[in-house]
Amino acid sequence: MGFARTCSVALVGVEGVVVEVQADLEPGVAAFTLVGLPDKSLTESRDRVRAAVVNSGTAWPSKKLTVGLSPASVPKAGSGFDLAVACAVLGAAERIDPRVLSDIVMIGELGLDGRVRPVRGTLPAVLAAADAGYEQVVVPECAATEAALVPNVSVLGVRSLRQLIAILADEPVPHEEPDEPGRPDPLLAGLRMPGSGAATGMHGAPAAQQDQGHDLADVVGQLSARTAVEVAAAGGHHLFLEGPPGAGKTMLAERLPAVLPRLTREESLEVTAVHSVAGLLPPGKPLVDAAPYCAPHHSATMQALVGGGPGMARPGAVSLSHRGVLFLDETPEFTTRALDALRQPLEAGHVVIARSAGVVRFPAKFLMVLAANPCPCGRFSLADDFCECPPSAVRRYQARLSGPLLDRVDLRVQVDRVTRAQLAERGVRGESTAMVADRVRSARERAALRLAGSPWRTNSQVPGRELRSRWHAVPGAMDEAEHNLERGVTTRATATS
Repeated sequence: MGFARTCSVALVGVEGVVVEVQADLEPGVAAFTLVGLPDKSLTESRDRVRAAVVNSGTAWPSKKLTVGLSPASVPKAGSGFDLAVACAVLGAAERIDPRVLSDIVMIGELGLDGRVRPVRGTLPAVLAAADAGYEQVVVPECAATEAALVPNVSVLGVRSLRQLIAILADEPVPHEEPDEPGRPDPLLAGLRMPGSGAATGMHGAPAAQQDQGHDLADVVGQLSARTAVEVAAAGGHHLFLEGPPGAGKTMLAERLPAVLPRLTREESLEVTAVHSVAGLLPPGKPLVDAAPYCAPHHSATMQALVGGGPGMARPGAVSLSHRGVLFLDETPEFTTRALDALRQPLEAGHVVIARSAGVVRFPAKFLMVLAANPCPCGRFSLADDFCECPPSAVRRYQARLSGPLLDRVDLRVQVDRVTRAQLAERGVRGESTAMVADRVRSARERAALRLAGSPWRTNSQVPGRELRSRWHAVPGAMDEAEHNLERGVTTRATATS
């Protein structure tokens, strides 16, 4: 009889739970039983692990094998447990010393040839392991840089199960050809296993998100809209841009993320964790350090916006734009059900999705930008153009944006069409993104200083009760807004000098 245990991580949303993988070998008819609330893809790991072990040059034990995943009450999904299951089985078969495995967390999928494949959610899984007190983590080589973002954790990146067996057994590490031609062999440094020599590791500096090349100076005219974008970035306010096609609404929204301040280290890890779970981290750029930008198509479903899907829910657009910008172009073309689903994350800053497989919570603190035409044809507000839409169609089109959703939007701006004279004017350009970003950064610093000692950091986070009791507006500043409130008229931004 043999017994061994190691650890892996089960992800529930972007939060991880350390799972103890136990393997028990007993005399009897050869069988492989996997228990502990696994899903279909995890149940199939029995065949993947057996083939990977055999193709790695190691004999498969011909005994009664039981692999348990504890705690059994936590749903477990995906193929990221393959590496831990294989090592636990080899530990029970005494191919590897079981004492070496007990304090290591292993994350990775196994190919039938023994290659170690990456899985989604490596960063949040390693964060969960570090929070649980584990200091040694084994991941696929291509995910080692992402895992190394977590401080105080030794990361071992391997290409194959054959390499890992040699490292854990303190044997010469065999060479494996990289999946990508020209990629160097792993460095023999980084992680030292108990009772073993040097191990294979790969560490790298975090990569910054590439700039999209969008500059506010490209936007012609639109002084009030540019001012609104700057105010939205400085205070974290949601923005609604209404105007005819071609006025520059999309251009303004695309340039808003570059105006926002760079993410802090903590915010970067939050954003990277969400993108890692979604499998959207670009190769070679394991850390997202700039505000993300997400612009779903108007045909997107409610699940695509707020998250969902079969089985364990996946993050939606509101979570992929966490700490960044969510842009909804042609907003009235979205379904009413999808738009109304945004109201809860706008208020709470997170999304809670209940499924039969469990309850998932995703972060969703984003700056929302809505863009819409005044009517279906887009020419309703232009005096020099003829609108072909009947009044009933205009009313239906504008009514698609519900009052409760618009109540959560602080800035509403009328974006007029740019004239031919403005387009033809030479030598006149608006302020660049860098100039506006400097002012936004300065405004954020002043706001943080003003709100020091409170749980808020931007103006949009301060509740109305606190504004009325602690931070009063300058006398006369609210006169127009209060007058419009009494009349029931929406206040729109106007150009100021």
